[in-house]
Amino acid sequence: MVVSGLISGLLSGLFPSRCAACAAPGPTLCHRCRFSLASAGQLRTPEGIAAAFPFDGVARELIVALKFRHRRCAADVLAAQMVRRLQLAPVDVVTWAPTSSRRVRGRGYDQAEVIARAVARRLGVPCRRLLYRAHGSPQTGKSRSERLAGPRFRARRPRQGLTVLLVDDVVTTGATLQSAADALLAAGVAHVELAAVASTQRRPPVGLLPAWASSIASSGPVKARS
Repeated sequence: MVVSGLISGLLSGLFPSRCAACAAPGPTLCHRCRFSLASAGQLRTPEGIAAAFPFDGVARELIVALKFRHRRCAADVLAAQMVRRLQLAPVDVVTWAPTSSRRVRGRGYDQAEVIARAVARRLGVPCRRLLYRAHGSPQTGKSRSERLAGPRFRARRPRQGLTVLLVDDVVTTGATLQSAADALLAAGVAHVELAAVASTQRRPPVGLLPAWASSIASSGPVKARS
């Protein structure tokens, strides 16, 4: 225990805690970045996907830190904001749209899974892997027309009447979440709620009040239709 404490103290001295967005010394999200994040508006894509933020500013930096800088602590911040802002409807289970196996091997984890598990903890419901991604290249770096085709998924057959919250980190065209939702519905899921941390699509914010005045979206998430 003494040795463990000494090692922990040494590591803390060598690698002090820093803001995952701006790298300023301090907590995972510094006061300035927290205020900036609270000022961003929610979005709803034309496909009906609720997103907590536009993909820019502090939200973008947190997602980049999670995906490319191994700052998994950013997932807890992002999940908390998703639950707080999107007023998620009651669900039975949370799942995620899995990224490519090549990305998971290179990164050591699937960022969508890390976010989904953090969201599930805050909602008090289980998080289960219900989807498997067919072999193919990642969406990152593809043109919009290529992204619109979307990756293909297969889903585990769940118990009847299940309502699932399907989570992803960034929505560009919406093709990934739509393809994943289609697979879940085809497997027998009753309802699918679609939510993401951020969207690259510029749309009016969800609700009438800006985020700094009301962090809760005025409308609930949209269900994917079978």
